[in-house]
Amino acid sequence: MVRRVAIVVMLLAALGGGAVWWYLHHNSDSGELVLYGNIDFRQVSLAFNGSERVAEILVEEGDRVKKDQVLARLDPSRLEPEVAQAEAQAAGQRANLARLKNGSRPEEIAQERANLESTEADAANAKAQYERQSELALRAVASQRSLEMLAAAWKVAEAKVAANQEAVNLLLAGSRAEDIQEAEAQLEAAEANLALTRHRFADAELKSPVDAVVRSRLIEPGEMASPTRTAFSLATISPKWTRAYISETQLGQIRPGMKATVTVDSAPGRPFPGWIGFISPVAEFTPKAVQTEELRTSLVYEVRVFVDDPDNVLRLGMPATVRPIIDPNEKPTVQQ
Repeated sequence: MVRRVAIVVMLLAALGGGAVWWYLHHNSDSGELVLYGNIDFRQVSLAFNGSERVAEILVEEGDRVKKDQVLARLDPSRLEPEVAQAEAQAAGQRANLARLKNGSRPEEIAQERANLESTEADAANAKAQYERQSELALRAVASQRSLEMLAAAWKVAEAKVAANQEAVNLLLAGSRAEDIQEAEAQLEAAEANLALTRHRFADAELKSPVDAVVRSRLIEPGEMASPTRTAFSLATISPKWTRAYISETQLGQIRPGMKATVTVDSAPGRPFPGWIGFISPVAEFTPKAVQTEELRTSLVYEVRVFVDDPDNVLRLGMPATVRPIIDPNEKPTVQQ
């Protein structure tokens, strides 16, 4: 009886070993292509454009942030007066240009014409006095010195008339084209300075350039920010991909756009849908970090398999297994 039991156990072990051998041998010859690699995605290092003291930090490590969301703010106490000063300078230049283009007001022209009439009357009076004094000088009633003084007064009055006439002409002619061009250039410079100052003020808020997850918070309130100091490290939510490698003998089995599934050890029962987005045109020696049964000295090609991960399950550096979905009716392609 014991002998029969032993024989049965030996037969069952042999059958089990044969079944295991057949399963492994069948899988190895099934032609299924499996690639191994690691999850990868883009990382963004953010720094402030200005050198001011940090006033607020609005996010924590691990927070999901949206594009253009404010992550931190600098102290604006020195930037606000600079903006006000630039606005005042631009307003002054704008008013100066408008004054030159509009020319003189009617009231100013009327005032200059009244001044001209007054000087013309003074000149006429000085002329009349000079002529009377000339008649008296001929009869030896008036002195020559008095006549000379009246002649000088007449010339002064005539000069004032000429000056006032030119003043009226200038008011009627308006501003010179060169003066207007100079004022326009000064206004452009003032507005450019205002735009730059406002841009610096806007840079006091550090915003996320993409939808991402905060990986590292590297600055705190009260510290001095600068363009050379990283404030945050962000990890983009999309796209994500698996960086894998394929041997030259298997290269003809895949092509860009081919669908694939990606699995990771932390979620073995959840395949992530993906597609092959990039196949390197240049061969390279197998990196040491690649998990593959191929020899380390063989040449391989880098493959990027993009993955849909709406729930943000995949993490940077996770080991991943890629199984391209190969159509058995599709002929192998030759990569150029």
